[in-house]
Amino acid sequence: MEAGEGREFQRLDLWLWCARLAKTRAECARQVSGGSVRINRLPTDKPHAKLRVGDVLTLALGGRVRVWRVLALADRRGPASEARGLYEDLSDPA
Repeated sequence: MEAGEGREFQRLDLWLWCARLAKTRAECARQVSGGSVRINRLPTDKPHAKLRVGDVLTLALGGRVRVWRVLALADRRGPASEARGLYEDLSDPA
């Protein structure tokens, strides 16, 4: 069974933590609450927002803008190599 298989959505803060955006889930929730995240171009400040496979996240962090397409939902917070399989980085390489 693939990671996240059988589920339609996952909490945004939990997914960001599993994708290793920050060291703690609370820190991920603060990033979302602070308005640094958009889902499919729509701003969200709700850490409990529903994230689905195929959604595109825009993350304004540390003076950089990252754009990630969600490829999979996470079952757990694993190593960095596993986390990179959760998303496709669509950001401008510059």
